[in-house]
Amino acid sequence: MSQPSTDPYILVLYYSRNGHVKMLAEQIAQGVESGGVEARLRTVPAVSPVCESTGAEIPETGDIYCSEADLANCSGLLVGSPTRFGNMAAPLKYFLDNTGNLWINGSLINKPAGVFTSTSSLHGGQESTLLSMMLPLLHQGMVLAGVPYSESALTATSSGGTPYGASHVEGDSLTAEEKKICRSQGQRIAELATKLST
Repeated sequence: MSQPSTDPYILVLYYSRNGHVKMLAEQIAQGVESGGVEARLRTVPAVSPVCESTGAEIPETGDIYCSEADLANCSGLLVGSPTRFGNMAAPLKYFLDNTGNLWINGSLINKPAGVFTSTSSLHGGQESTLLSMMLPLLHQGMVLAGVPYSESALTATSSGGTPYGASHVEGDSLTAEEKKICRSQGQRIAELATKLST
């Protein structure tokens, strides 16, 4: 049986109901890899409103579900969720709420992290959602990094994009500025992970 790879990777962990956050995740992954580090895309299963209902262990399509090992062994982390009344979506929160073992072991301490989101309207709670996703990462001891204003797309965008993290106002596709901000954020986390690991 082959041993798991020990090469560094950035975990791009997201939940996407309608595909918009997944589009952001894919752009962020491109940015990570342009920073010279492997990007590992992972998602989380939906949470059922019916207590007895459970989802399949492996999704039928798309990226595979994140495991505790994926999270524990990453060199850096980018977390994405659609907004739900100014907060992260329940499936992602449920996953993060169950990472107590990593907190006890200090597995994520001093690793760089960032967050990203998508809303259906321009003022749909992007910044509060991004902030809500930062809270568990702070408790895990991670080093949070946003998007600095040296990224010119932040001042050019008329859609998504904040210094708190990449974002998107739902439409058919990402704008040029939204893509640029995503890639910049992914590259920054990759570069920080390399610097912090030396």
